[in-house]
Amino acid sequence: MRFISLITLVLTVTLLTGCNTFERRAQKKADVFASLPPETKARLENKVIQIGDSPDMVYIAVGHPDEKKATATASGETLTWIYNRYWQEYRGEAYGGFIRRTATNPTTGVTTTYLEPVTRPIYVDREQPVMRVTFVNGKVSVVEQVKE
Repeated sequence: MRFISLITLVLTVTLLTGCNTFERRAQKKADVFASLPPETKARLENKVIQIGDSPDMVYIAVGHPDEKKATATASGETLTWIYNRYWQEYRGEAYGGFIRRTATNPTTGVTTTYLEPVTRPIYVDREQPVMRVTFVNGKVSVVEQVKE
């Protein structure tokens, strides 16, 4: 029974983590990926985007964006794909009163009552844009990345 649970867990994790891998994205856009020269394939596998890449090439390299933004300009419309980093930031503890507890000394049989504070951790969801890819006429024209 334990062995079956372990196999189920491994299969579930494999399926969940395998959904957004480079291999899956390249397979999904197989016609585009097959038409690329070997050096471009290697570059996309290393998540390197260059000016002139198509949206399909960007998708193969880094996946779906977290946000898409269209901008109308005098020279036409641009499309920006925004990739974010998400995390939770610890902000301390919230106190919500006290719980009455009792403890009995096993040796003397004396019962003591005390108050224990009730707390819970406070986390704030955070997000930070780490990359913006701007397309003009269906080709990458700007790549902005956060330097760490």
